[in-house]
Amino acid sequence: MTVPRAQRARAQRPGAPRTQAAPAPESKLSAAVRRIRSALDARPLIDYTMIRSIVLFLAGLGVVMVMSSSMATSFAASASVWAQAARQCFMVFLGLGAFWAALQTPPERLRNLSNWLMVVAVVLLVAVLTPLGTGREEVGSQSWLVAGPIRVQPSEFARVAIAMWGAKILANKDPRRLLKADNGFAAFIMVSLVCVTLIAMQGDMGMALSLAVVVAFILLFAGVSLKAVGVVIASGFIALVAIFLSGSFRSDRFHVYFDALHGHFDDAKGVAFQSHQGFLSLADGHIFGVGLGQSRAKWFYLPEARNDFIFAVIGEELGLWGGALVILLFALLGYFGMRTARRAQTQYQTLMAASLTAAVVSQAFINMAYVIGLLPVTGIQLPMLSAGGSSAVFTLGAMGVLASVARHEPDAVSSMQNYGRPMFDRILCIGEPRAPKQRHPAATPAPRRKRYGTPVTQSARGYHGQPHRPTPRH
Repeated sequence: MTVPRAQRARAQRPGAPRTQAAPAPESKLSAAVRRIRSALDARPLIDYTMIRSIVLFLAGLGVVMVMSSSMATSFAASASVWAQAARQCFMVFLGLGAFWAALQTPPERLRNLSNWLMVVAVVLLVAVLTPLGTGREEVGSQSWLVAGPIRVQPSEFARVAIAMWGAKILANKDPRRLLKADNGFAAFIMVSLVCVTLIAMQGDMGMALSLAVVVAFILLFAGVSLKAVGVVIASGFIALVAIFLSGSFRSDRFHVYFDALHGHFDDAKGVAFQSHQGFLSLADGHIFGVGLGQSRAKWFYLPEARNDFIFAVIGEELGLWGGALVILLFALLGYFGMRTARRAQTQYQTLMAASLTAAVVSQAFINMAYVIGLLPVTGIQLPMLSAGGSSAVFTLGAMGVLASVARHEPDAVSSMQNYGRPMFDRILCIGEPRAPKQRHPAATPAPRRKRYGTPVTQSARGYHGQPHRPTPRH
């Protein structure tokens, strides 16, 4: 069938209407993603439920794995296999208390406390460099303050404080005026450099790098251009090159990392001993693991089995599936944390949720990456799983703030006001969230109208108060 010439000419005419092409068929992956998103949007409390569940599960798994991995070292130090586990249980209990307190506190109230949190963090970072600080002889970095049985690591607190304070001073600011004194970005960058420098002076380069990563994420979330963030990343890369060329024990970690990439260790009984033993632990786990509590590496083969390399013990005892489960949980925590940031009430809550999520999730993936050989060993812990004192309290408290932002999402507030609080909140006596206070319309003065002259056609009198007489027709 041929199309007439006149019809073809009309179709080719510039002003002639064109028929729209049929939309491209949706792929199966796109359709699945769309269905998942619609299912999540239909559940207003899904972010709060998932964040709360993931955090509590990781905290419980951490207690179990610390109990399993610390038996030998605990017995050697105190003649009791439960000493380290009991201490971890106590610190996790305090952390859960901080988690509950954060859920009780509205996010906007934390905005007023963020300045004081940042001041306390800087003061503690300075104090740890005085004779009050300890740890130089034990692990090579002076990073702890000791007060009786309590050991506090100020750098862990500083990482949480910088996220909350940065969200306050960068909310609703113009990222194009980056270096203006009244815009907040200059003050944030200056304080961040001070904190990173103080942590580096302690000798804890891993935590300094972790804090720099958090600062870069905050600037990125606040709208700073990728070029400016690239400057921060380039500065960190230059610092890593300087460490590599310094010839210290940190330089040895880079040599071990490059050896591992080639599949061999030149000094498996010396500088590469810890990384080599971590690889052996992961290899022993196979797919299903050797069984909970049956790790052989924890019997003085793997140094820091309960701290930095606890992921290797997880891979050995729980196998590939256990390690994959931990990776999946942190990935889900990152997803729902960022989803909470997108659905938050205010930009302050958005920045705070995104920053806290990035702080915890980035640290987790850095730790797991150096355990499996993708990064050089940095010495930072696996959040909520490694044995730690103050780090468990600060991390669980930060996750409580994130969960509080999730339960204050507009849809979540509306759902709780209409259908009531979930059972978890009722059991723990967590109050109903409230929407941000807004001014009542009656309290807002009406805008003053601009007064114009009275139209002559609507006045009973004409100009100068004289009665208006219609103009006679001719």
